[in-house]
Amino acid sequence: MLRKHENTDSWKAGGLAIAVHVLLLGAMLVSFNWKAAHPALNVTEVELWDKLPSTKPIPQTIPKPEPKPIIEEKPEPKPEPIIEKKPEPEQPKVDIALENKKKELEKQAKIELEKKKKTELERKIAQQMREEDLQDNKAAEKQANIDREKLNKIQQDILNENSGADTKTASAANASIIGEYTEKIKAKIRGNVNKTLCGDGNPELRFDIGLLPTGELSGPPKLVKSSGSAACDDAVERAIAASQPLPLPTDPAIYAKFRSLNLRFKPNE
Repeated sequence: MLRKHENTDSWKAGGLAIAVHVLLLGAMLVSFNWKAAHPALNVTEVELWDKLPSTKPIPQTIPKPEPKPIIEEKPEPKPEPIIEKKPEPEQPKVDIALENKKKELEKQAKIELEKKKKTELERKIAQQMREEDLQDNKAAEKQANIDREKLNKIQQDILNENSGADTKTASAANASIIGEYTEKIKAKIRGNVNKTLCGDGNPELRFDIGLLPTGELSGPPKLVKSSGSAACDDAVERAIAASQPLPLPTDPAIYAKFRSLNLRFKPNE
């Protein structure tokens, strides 16, 4: 049940609401009637001409449609990959020092190897020269033995020529005298030889010389066997000429053996 004052307010509010709705409805009706009574006006434009236009129709050029440019779609370039350069690691100073030391040691080893090769080569050359000298000495000694054998044979032949004990004794004495004066002749010639021209070895020469009873040469010496050095050969030949007169035995029978003498001579003995 409504109170008295609440009932009065309700009626007032209701009446006010109805009045508002009535006003809105009336406004709507008026609006529709106004649009129907006042239609929209049509505006016409008029163009004025000084002269009538020509009756000939003016050909109208229809513009050709311009071709649309063909746009080639270029593929977008792929971005190049960025390569990051890695920083080179710094070589430790200790490694550089070791490398330098290693190179120095290799250099020294190479120098030492060259020295050893040179020393070995010099040693081989010296040994070869000694072997050649030894062979020459052996050859000379062999020739000396042959000459001694020949001399012994000659002496033996001389001894065999005579018969009887007295004759054999005399022949042996003569052979001894021949050998003695032969050595005296060699000694005198050797004293006049310039030995520096014959070197340090033991060269051997052979000359055929003819002697007069006075000890003078009956002709120039004839070289039968060379020492291998022309300078040494000439030095001995000059020494033979400078040694005149050469010592000879006084016995004419023994002198006959020196008339044509085959002289085997070693200047460095």
